[in-house]
Amino acid sequence: MVNIRELNETIAANSHYINLIREGMNQRIIGQKHLVDSLLTALLCNGHILLEGVPGLAKTLAIKTLSELIDAPYNRIQFTPDLLPADVIGTMIYSVKKEEFEVKKGPIFANFVLADEINRAPAKVQSALLEAMQERQVTIGDNTFNLDRPFLVMATQNPIEQEGTYPLPEAQTDRFLLKVVIGYPDKQEEKAIIRQNIHGDLQPVRPVVRKGEIVELQKLVETIYIDEKIENYIVDIVFASREPERYGLKDLKNLISYGASPRASISLAKASRAYAFLRGRGYVIPEDVRAVCHDVMRHRIGLTYEAEANNITTDEVITDIIDKVEVP
Repeated sequence: MVNIRELNETIAANSHYINLIREGMNQRIIGQKHLVDSLLTALLCNGHILLEGVPGLAKTLAIKTLSELIDAPYNRIQFTPDLLPADVIGTMIYSVKKEEFEVKKGPIFANFVLADEINRAPAKVQSALLEAMQERQVTIGDNTFNLDRPFLVMATQNPIEQEGTYPLPEAQTDRFLLKVVIGYPDKQEEKAIIRQNIHGDLQPVRPVVRKGEIVELQKLVETIYIDEKIENYIVDIVFASREPERYGLKDLKNLISYGASPRASISLAKASRAYAFLRGRGYVIPEDVRAVCHDVMRHRIGLTYEAEANNITTDEVITDIIDKVEVP
């Protein structure tokens, strides 16, 4: 039996780490609360995040600030059509002095990695990155290196320019825990952004959490209680994307070409736990599942040509599903 009271007390005792990170992020990032929450969710789940948004929305600044707050190595990889896998993971170089080959590690060897405009690089480079994300290890020549924890990749996509890009295949986007779509700030936030940049008010941040403490928080999130009713609710949501007619959603049958994979169920459970932790709870409630559902499933449901012809989005499909599936 899980002692919920003890779990709540443990989470309350450790939630100050997250509060410190939030405060540090808010010093630099104006608005974009959903972006910050999504980054923290992915970090606590030991997962990765795919961001879609136009340039200039503080995506790079967000992950750079997060790495500074945790005092963890950060690398940025600008994906371009001429990029090679060795430019990401590293390669073997010959040392004339030692008369032998040495390993030169690539930028993937960091705790926080920004894969900027991931859809600009060819499939071979994308695969090298995604393999490292999934396996948490990199093989260079005969040497295999484990990647240090925490390890978070934030990949970005520009939704506007599609010319000269290599869209990520569905099987590869499935590796990302979350796909987050971020929009423009409101008028007041934009005025604050102008002032911050004109007056040079970009606040320096200092480390507030150590890497080891983040790993401990990840372990704590894994202990958050999920009742069997919540598990059934998650499974129903995922199955409704595969067999919509069984859940009274006949209209969706001709709009969905394929439903969410079992990885969606796992990710929904993990992200719901992290969301509960961010709210200071030691147990998951249906609202946690609903809160993360769009970000978890957005990139895991395929639409038919009929849906695209009618300008129906995956977000609308997911909204129909969570509105129809019975809440425990």
